[in-house]
Amino acid sequence: MALGQGDSPKRLIGLTGGIATGKSTVADYLQQRYQLTLLDADHYAREAVSPLSPILQALAQRYGLVILLADGNLDRPKLGEIIFNDPQERAWVESQIHPYVRACFEQALHQLSDPTLVLVIPLLFEAGLTDWVTEIWVVTCRPEQQLQRLIQRNSLSEDQAQQRILSQLPLAKKVERADVVLDNSGDLAHLYGQIDQALGRR
Repeated sequence: MALGQGDSPKRLIGLTGGIATGKSTVADYLQQRYQLTLLDADHYAREAVSPLSPILQALAQRYGLVILLADGNLDRPKLGEIIFNDPQERAWVESQIHPYVRACFEQALHQLSDPTLVLVIPLLFEAGLTDWVTEIWVVTCRPEQQLQRLIQRNSLSEDQAQQRILSQLPLAKKVERADVVLDNSGDLAHLYGQIDQALGRR
């Protein structure tokens, strides 16, 4: 049984996909067009490392003040350089942040009574959270599009972008396990049409 199903939510959509495939575009459309409530793992993860938080202090203790900006916020590119070059360090950082994110989801799912909720979880498969949702939506696009979008969005080199893509479960594996596949290789109208169809199929 999905987490929270014993309370009131009936339809729990797990929205995932590869990095830079368009999850945020889908999430924004679901929120704006259908007024659905979003629970966003990235939002909770940013909250976990807010200035002066115990988790950020643990990161600074491990990696030094070099990972902090002048205003006390986390220097995400600097941390990214560390963890995307070292799987063991990435696993350690995730072990600090994931329990906080999990607790935020649990609290929200027990408090909300919406008939449909969208759980935006980029690492849905990697973190073993598929049992939290009643259906899995995977956003995909062509590999070359994913690479270029990530390079442009995060101002990365091609090697840096490839490292981030390879740190996740291959997109093809996610597609195999999806209940709904949203192809974001074309224009927005095509993507929105797929979302409308997927949302209305129940």
